Amino acid sequence: MRYALLIHYPQPAVSTLTQEQIKEGMAAFQAYAKALDDAGVLRSAEVLSTIQNATSVSMKQGKLQVQDGPFADTKEAFAGIFMIEVPDLDAALAWAEKCPAAYWGTVEIRPSGVCFIDGRWTNAAESSARASATA
Repeated sequence: MRYALLIHYPQPAVSTLTQEQIKEGMAAFQAYAKALDDAGVLRSAEVLSTIQNATSVSMKQGKLQVQDGPFADTKEAFAGIFMIEVPDLDAALAWAEKCPAAYWGTVEIRPSGVCFIDGRWTNAAESSARASATA
């Protein structure tokens, strides 16, 4: 099964963090991503820019609406994603528990329902089964 580990945490102003805290955080995420990759479960990972750089788009009453900032005003922001492929939810939980963001934010685990692979939309379970068969 493919799971998205959605990282949510408060985004403090960089000026509130010391250089040491920034280095420690970067090292923790590097080690985590490497562990996922070494285990062969990492499919992709993205760290998003801060919410100050977000733009939200919607179509309301037939007109394009563009808004600076995130869709919702929340205390925590969606900050990144790790797409993993593991046998089941228990395995996804075990990896989420090791995520550095779990210590100061939230790691939401969401199964993938459909994914775009090889030029077409595919049921995620079918995609996982196909990948396992070719491994």
